[in-house]
Amino acid sequence: MTFALAGTLLVLALVDSTSFGTLLIPIWFLLAPGRVPVGRMLVFLGTVAAFYLGVGVALLFGMGALLDQLNGLTENPVFLRAQLVLGVGLLVWSFFIGKPRKDADGTRAPGRLTRWRERALGQQGTRTGLGGLVTLALAAAMVEVATMLPYLGAIGLLGTSGLSVPEQVGALAVYCLVMVLPALVLLAGRLVAHRLVDPLLQRIARWMEKSGGEMTAWIVGILGFLIARDAVARMPELLDFLDGLG
Repeated sequence: MTFALAGTLLVLALVDSTSFGTLLIPIWFLLAPGRVPVGRMLVFLGTVAAFYLGVGVALLFGMGALLDQLNGLTENPVFLRAQLVLGVGLLVWSFFIGKPRKDADGTRAPGRLTRWRERALGQQGTRTGLGGLVTLALAAAMVEVATMLPYLGAIGLLGTSGLSVPEQVGALAVYCLVMVLPALVLLAGRLVAHRLVDPLLQRIARWMEKSGGEMTAWIVGILGFLIARDAVARMPELLDFLDGLG
């Protein structure tokens, strides 16, 4: 593996480590009153990392066969129109992501992050045993996997890197470990220096809860724009039509 590839994968993994599944929910575990729920947090992070590793390996091994099957299909006019509609749809949808919802009485409804927190910490009368905790971790990972563009980009880089299969799987495993590493570092800090770490955890939790929806909206919007732009660039008849309007 080249230094450039390793560095790129490291940066992408650190970006992925800031999601609500890999950082925000673990921070809420650490902010729970009483003893630090070390076991629950390790089960949660281990499940999330294992899920992403499984998805990554499946995509990695299926990428070559999928590309062979799709060869030529991407230039089909019907496919290009569908791609354009998808891109525009994602771009429009991004304007509505993260908007606060309201209950029937007009009060602001709890957001998705708040609901995850309540379930993860057993708040609001909920109880989450080991099986429920694993299910919660899988649900959090599945909700995010479609918008984790850095992870999908890392899989694409590994698929075209020329590395052997064991090397690709090993790199992906390290990627998933780095993805949960910041949460593990905060856990260690909380155990040995909680007075110093708690204010930092509070600030991170407030910032992520406030900006989480906005970050997701930006990711979805950029993805939609890139998909639509790629479709338009491969539709000469549409480009000619737009030139005619100008």
